[in-house]
Amino acid sequence: MRKVYFTLFILCLQFSVAQNTNFAHYVNPFIGTGGHGHTFPGATVPYGMVQLSPDTRIDGSWDGCSGYHYSDNVIYGFSHTHLNGTGVSDYGDILLMPTMGVPSFDTKVYASTFSHATEKASAGFYSVKLDKHNIDVRLTTSTRVGFHEYTFNKDGQANIILDLNHRDKLLEGRIRVIDEKTIEILRRSEAWARDQYVYAQIEFNVPLKVNLVKEVNKENTKLEGIYKGTELALSFSKQVKKGEKILVKVSLSPTSYEGAKLNSSEINHWDFEKVKKEAETLWNKELSKIEVTSNDKDKLAIFYTALYHTMMQPNIAQDLDGKYRGRDNQIHTAEGFDYYTVFSLWDTFRGAHPLYTLIDKKRTADYINTFIKQYEQGGRLPVWELASNETDCMIGYHSVSVIADAMVKGITGFDYEKAFEASKASAMRDVLGLDAYKKNGFISMDDEHESVSKTLEYAYDDWCIAQMAKLLNKKEDYHYFMKRSQNWKNIFDWETGFMRPRKNGGWDKPFDPREVNNNFTEGNSWQYSFFVPQDIYGMIQAYGGKEKFEAKLDEMFNSESKTTGREQVDVTGLIGQYAHGNEPSHHMAYLYNYVGKPEKTTAKVKYILNNFYTNTPDGLIGNEDCGQMSAWYVLSSMGIYQVTPGQEFFNTTQASFKSIKINLGNKIVYLPQIQENDAYFINYELNDWVKALAHSSWGNENGIVPIIDAENKSFISNHKLILKSYKSSGKIFYSFDKKQKFIEYKSPLLITQSTKIYAFTKTYTYSEFFTESTAIYSDTISATFFKKPNNYTIDIKSKYNPQYHAGGPEGLLDGILGTENWRKGDWQGYQSQDFEAIVDLQEMKNISEVSARFLQDQRSWILMPTKVEYYTSEDNVHYTLFGSVENTLDPKISTNIILDFMSKQASTKTRYVKVIAKNFGKLPEWHQGFGGDAFIFIDEITIK
Repeated sequence: MRKVYFTLFILCLQFSVAQNTNFAHYVNPFIGTGGHGHTFPGATVPYGMVQLSPDTRIDGSWDGCSGYHYSDNVIYGFSHTHLNGTGVSDYGDILLMPTMGVPSFDTKVYASTFSHATEKASAGFYSVKLDKHNIDVRLTTSTRVGFHEYTFNKDGQANIILDLNHRDKLLEGRIRVIDEKTIEILRRSEAWARDQYVYAQIEFNVPLKVNLVKEVNKENTKLEGIYKGTELALSFSKQVKKGEKILVKVSLSPTSYEGAKLNSSEINHWDFEKVKKEAETLWNKELSKIEVTSNDKDKLAIFYTALYHTMMQPNIAQDLDGKYRGRDNQIHTAEGFDYYTVFSLWDTFRGAHPLYTLIDKKRTADYINTFIKQYEQGGRLPVWELASNETDCMIGYHSVSVIADAMVKGITGFDYEKAFEASKASAMRDVLGLDAYKKNGFISMDDEHESVSKTLEYAYDDWCIAQMAKLLNKKEDYHYFMKRSQNWKNIFDWETGFMRPRKNGGWDKPFDPREVNNNFTEGNSWQYSFFVPQDIYGMIQAYGGKEKFEAKLDEMFNSESKTTGREQVDVTGLIGQYAHGNEPSHHMAYLYNYVGKPEKTTAKVKYILNNFYTNTPDGLIGNEDCGQMSAWYVLSSMGIYQVTPGQEFFNTTQASFKSIKINLGNKIVYLPQIQENDAYFINYELNDWVKALAHSSWGNENGIVPIIDAENKSFISNHKLILKSYKSSGKIFYSFDKKQKFIEYKSPLLITQSTKIYAFTKTYTYSEFFTESTAIYSDTISATFFKKPNNYTIDIKSKYNPQYHAGGPEGLLDGILGTENWRKGDWQGYQSQDFEAIVDLQEMKNISEVSARFLQDQRSWILMPTKVEYYTSEDNVHYTLFGSVENTLDPKISTNIILDFMSKQASTKTRYVKVIAKNFGKLPEWHQGFGGDAFIFIDEITIK
């Protein structure tokens, strides 16, 4: 590689905040609170346990995930935990709301209107006027304590409502009134985190009396001042004069009452201004790690708010004495590191964590130590951990990306061997498609939903583990995981040039790369066909070389900005089929650098920076996602982005600022400017630049599994099978019995019975060290084909959702039964309508039993039909009722259940059988999708 060096001004100085710059002053916490940003405007400090913010949403709506949306004009109260930009609702713990007059626990009564004209927010501070009772509210925080100031602008009875049933489900509520100024609380709740513990201590600066209690399902107790229940709220009151203030401090703990009491010592006074100033100082310390200059105040607001958003999580999750609640739900003590929570790793491994490796090496090590403890206590690394709960949201095992990136960059402070052990253990499990992935080299639709995305992301994660193994000189592990990292090639369709779902050994049909469906995670084939960060040059080669790869990128960016299939709220910020509002697209603009077209990277990055980030409430084009959306802005506006975390180099592009100063912890670096048509890579120390990275030594075509192509999975009389190898580059061997000898494939195969076929490819590679070629064998894959049990045909009168077609109408008669995992594609789905179909038996037959299988997954809006009716006919005109089956399953049951609606009668002679299943209709008020239309999911109709 030819190295290109620049003169860098490196100041090896101890870092101090610039004396004359108030970086926190640039922050606008309202950015992202509108649109689909899902941020909140309330008070918090960097990585703090407390996020004290107003709640304007209590319905769990998608745009209310943070508890607040800028389009609202009603505040229900101020709670102490909030999520920054997620796509699922949770948190909102320990709600307080000041009111006047007669207290009430009716949310519509204690809520108040407000105006944005009286609302202010800055880093560490929030204030608003509650119009209903003319109360001014000011909020600030320390790391573990929320500080409220309520000013009552008229005489009368002031109330402070404490409602533990706010937002998520209360599993256990406990309130103990210690005295007129002190209360302790346990709120154990269930939402996204299935079992969350929040202990709190509330302190008032003046005595308050309990004047109203709501206590449902309470435990019997004779102890005065103790309240328990699954519905629990208290009101505290005091007579106030106009202008009188009540101050409240709320300290949180994940472990115990004692922990909350200990944490309350962070603020041992009642000086609101002092706490506010200390919060601002903490923000200035963190934000000043990157100093950019500009005459454009909006650009500075966008930049420093973005940096602010990256520092709102992960959140400290231990008490002042180091105690924390582990993944085993036991209390542990962190020794030598700080324990954190809220790891949105599917999002943040891409940009946020690489940013932390530059400006926050200590916390990076703490995060990894947290991962290791979660592995030790819970048996695996976190995927999407929240409040000591694994939500199992999203895919991959991207903790390994964070670990590998830190190890490659030489970050210390954690046990490399233990981190590798945990990473390997997570990759060797047999869940979420990993068993098929290890066995076959890819995940098929038959194995697991979101199969394309999981195959691609597992392959990248495996490469990360290989980099760890290389550093630790574990040669066998290195080669094993490097081989797995090439599994992306098994789902790359070289004929269409897309990553494509596999089904029963072949490709799923029909195929539309724009279609958002259950084969991809929050996206479509366009948005996943460039996710091979571990082998970019191999990917370019697979597409046919640099020119064809560039043309493919151009086609993506220049296509119609419209997707097909499922409506996916996360897919926003479209430039053609590029979707900046969701994370799988975030690296794509930088891929032009790898084909020598940096000017195209520059153009695309500039467009995104200038159009998808603004200094307005709707200033984020998609969910903030715990800092990832903003991390992209921070890095890209500085002219760097890490396409491949786990590799020591960052990509570069033209920066948006003339002067950029970064504190790396041990030194300060001024980033130099590059020109629009320059493409360089810069190392993680930001002091060594190279023109191009070395090509991957694994970028070859060996070991790619064959394609077993057939019209359908089922057939009536005979079936033709065609076997293909990648670009016809290898020989294919097959067998109908895995234990028997494999035969070289020469021509199409014809089967007449239900059959399982096994196949692999054999290719040859030549090494520079040996004159003879070496045979490379792919994994052995299989496909099963079923001869239909009958020759019946079906005429479906209803219209199924094209997302849920189960292979077409014949899929209801093929004898192949779907499982509880409907996302694998074996069920037909009908929404907003009854299901009606007529089965033609082809001749008159005596029947005595008719049945149809249905599935319920109420969380996905799929409910059992209310009733299923069966009719018979000899002429397809006049029908007679054969039987009717009522549904008996509770629609509130949350587990996936399959029921067979069977009707048996005396033998009846018929040719046609009509099946009618009555749709549940509108979703009821208890359902999260209240008012929406339920689905019917049907798989198989059986007639005997």
